[in-house]
Amino acid sequence: MATKKSTLSFERPLTTVDIVIFTVLDEQLQVLLVQRPGGPEEPCPNAWALPGGFVDVDKDDSLEACARRKLLDKTGVRSPYLEQLGSWGGKTRDPRGWSATHAYFALLAADSVKLVQDEAKPAKWHPVAELSPRKRLAFDHGDILQAALERLRNKVEYTSLPAFLLPEPFTLPQLQKMYEVVLGRPIDKSGFRTRALAADFLKEDGSLDVGSPRPAMGYRLKDRSAVMYFPRTFSPRS
Repeated sequence: MATKKSTLSFERPLTTVDIVIFTVLDEQLQVLLVQRPGGPEEPCPNAWALPGGFVDVDKDDSLEACARRKLLDKTGVRSPYLEQLGSWGGKTRDPRGWSATHAYFALLAADSVKLVQDEAKPAKWHPVAELSPRKRLAFDHGDILQAALERLRNKVEYTSLPAFLLPEPFTLPQLQKMYEVVLGRPIDKSGFRTRALAADFLKEDGSLDVGSPRPAMGYRLKDRSAVMYFPRTFSPRS
C-alpha cells in the first residue's frame, strides 16, 4: 500500500544554489558571470549574475550535488576543488518570492574550461578587480562574490589552494605566481620555495621546458582532493 505524502501547511521558499567560479587569466583573478535574460517579467533583467539555479529534487541528492551539476553544465568540467561558502536568504532578495540560496566557490585551471554558452544566458570571465563597486550584480550576488573573495584570500595565506588554479604539471615559480595573483601582492621567493617543498603536498613530475636555458622541475599535487594547511602565512617580498 502506497504511503500518502503529507501536505505542508506553510509556503516553501525558493531554493537555489549559486557558484562563485574563480580562475586566473591574463595574470588576473577572474570570476565567471552569466548575463540574465531581458524582459519586463525577468528579475534583474540583463544584469550579470553568478551561475547557478534552482534545486532539482529529482536530480539533486544534496546541495553539493546541485552545485556540481550547475558547475558541469556551465563549464563542462568537474572542479577538483569545491567548497561551501554560506547561505543567503530573505523576502526581498528575489522579487519572485521569499528565497534562500546556498553558495559555493570553485577553483579551475583556465585551460581546462570551455564555457558552455547559452544564448539566453551568455557566460563570460570578468576580472575581479573591475567588478566592485563599479558593476552591480543581480540579486545579492555582489555580497556573495565579496564573501567568496575574502574567504579565498584568507585561506590562500596558509593553504595550498592556488595549486588548483594551475594545470599540471607546473613549476614552483608558476605556483608562486598564482599565490601572488590571488593575494594581490608579491611574496618572498626563497621563503616560498622552502615552505612549499617542506609542506610535502607536491610530487616531482620530471623536467619542463619553460623557455629558459635550463629546464625546470615540474610538480603535481599528491592529492587533488585535499588541501594542505601550513603552520604560518607567507611573508611579503622585501
